[in-house]
Amino acid sequence: MAGGTTTSTYSTTSKQTSSNNYRFAFILVTSLFFMWGASYGLLDILNKHFQEAMKIPQDESYFLQLAYFGAYFIWAIPASIVMKKFGYKSGILLGLLLFTIGAFLFYPAAQSLNYYAFLGALFVLASGLSFLETGANPYAAVLGDPATSERRLNLSQCFNGLGSFGAIILGGKVFFPEEGTAHNDLSSVQWVYVVLGFVVLALLVLFMFTKLPEIQEANEENAAHEVKDIPLAKQTHFIWSVVAQFFYVAAQVCVGAVFINYATEYWEGLSNKDAAFYLSIGLFLFMIGRFVGAALMKTIAPHTLLSVYALINIILSAIVMFAHNGAFAVYSLVGIFFFMSIMFPTIFALGIKHLGSHTKRGSSYLVMSIVGGALLPLVMGKIGAATSTATGFIVPLVCFVVVLYFGVAGYKVKSVK
Repeated sequence: MAGGTTTSTYSTTSKQTSSNNYRFAFILVTSLFFMWGASYGLLDILNKHFQEAMKIPQDESYFLQLAYFGAYFIWAIPASIVMKKFGYKSGILLGLLLFTIGAFLFYPAAQSLNYYAFLGALFVLASGLSFLETGANPYAAVLGDPATSERRLNLSQCFNGLGSFGAIILGGKVFFPEEGTAHNDLSSVQWVYVVLGFVVLALLVLFMFTKLPEIQEANEENAAHEVKDIPLAKQTHFIWSVVAQFFYVAAQVCVGAVFINYATEYWEGLSNKDAAFYLSIGLFLFMIGRFVGAALMKTIAPHTLLSVYALINIILSAIVMFAHNGAFAVYSLVGIFFFMSIMFPTIFALGIKHLGSHTKRGSSYLVMSIVGGALLPLVMGKIGAATSTATGFIVPLVCFVVVLYFGVAGYKVKSVK
């Protein structure tokens, strides 16, 4: 064991698998990132829509995030078990099936006008996403040269941002109609999710009839001699990646969930529809940021870029907290999205490095850490209710401090004797 650490390399079950198979598999798996990006983009719109259509208090609307991200926490480990036993493709198929069922359940939920029925449908949908993220993130990262895993995962995640951006544009137009029309009609929610369900169902059929190369994680020393795995509990870079991912996802969800409320509260005269438009700009910058990040990582170390972006977001969060002068504060809030762009895939890829045969299980813990998006928005909501919406931004500010530490020191792979 050189230096007391393992080096993770990857081999396919068939030596005849060509680079074209890898390329097609990468494209197909990347399509999944677009779909769950769209579902997440719609989630941020639903918060404000349900507040008005169903007279849900702002702090109770965050139960949407609890149902959505809580499902990740519950299903991540079972997802890793399924994929370890049956392979990545089986886990992805099960995820797509649950995603489809959850989307179709929005139809009866809208018919009943029951908020808890919506939460149940969202939980089923997100259960499917937990399988997809547990499988697709590490699959995209390991489907090629390990040295470029961060860039590869950032590239796939670009389409996650594209899906979120498109969903925000759609949701803003459909969920927030022109002034003077009724706000209590949930048929728009009903049909948007039914269409989404059919699209995901088509993807499920496509995956069923497509042969994907199955990736196996192998531990080797100098690409020749097998070495003993280092337990996950002793790999400090992995432990810190789980902590950093918990706080990063919490920050992202906090910023997105409260965006429309903050913008309409502090920018006098701004409508919900206009606020949704600015949120769509933020998600557009989020998408562009991933393309820019993937390009910058050709010359800048991923952990360095992560640190710089985290520091900038700490500053922007402070501006959002204290600059209550309308446009400037909202523009700063929009800017946070650009610098959040690379955080999830970079933390994920740095965290699963050198995990060897523990990669699937390690990935499941990183997906479980998404539960930060279920818990801390509730904290932010309570702080906002007790003080002000702006003061609540202390939560994402602290989250970015944790991400900064990971980028500066926590990412380092330490030797274990």
